[in-house]
Amino acid sequence: MPDAVVRPCLMCAMEDADESRTVFRDDVWAGEVVTGMEVPGWFVLRTRRHAELLVGLDDTEVDTFARRARDLIAAVTEVTGAPATYLMVFGENHRHFHALITARGGDVPTDRRSGNILKLVEECSAPSDAIRLVPAVREAYARSASVRTPDGHQQISEKGDQP
Repeated sequence: MPDAVVRPCLMCAMEDADESRTVFRDDVWAGEVVTGMEVPGWFVLRTRRHAELLVGLDDTEVDTFARRARDLIAAVTEVTGAPATYLMVFGENHRHFHALITARGGDVPTDRRSGNILKLVEECSAPSDAIRLVPAVREAYARSASVRTPDGHQQISEKGDQP
């Protein structure tokens, strides 16, 4: 039996991605347009280190995941005007923990909604259109990542964390 073929980790390779694909990167998470999933309004939220599956996340990653997901979903929804934005986690094809955030436009037929939205990867790939959304999503993310101090003042944390 031949040795298993070792494939490079797509999510780790995103560390070298051009800034034009990047909404944000902090010490723990990155939000980006990922190679091969370039449907306009689709982004990946991935750990910066190679952590496999949800069970491979450390405490810091677990503690910050929901906040990053919430803020990126809010930004994507704001920019696209999508009536629904999905958050999907599988880990079957790429074990490096990541969540696919997909804006679902009103024009998406009912047979391509919910889990069937993944069929749009082949039907609606448009890399330049997907990347063209990044600056607007980056700006919206910065607003979404705003936090309020205990006295009610708005503050932007460099990493999107609460102070």
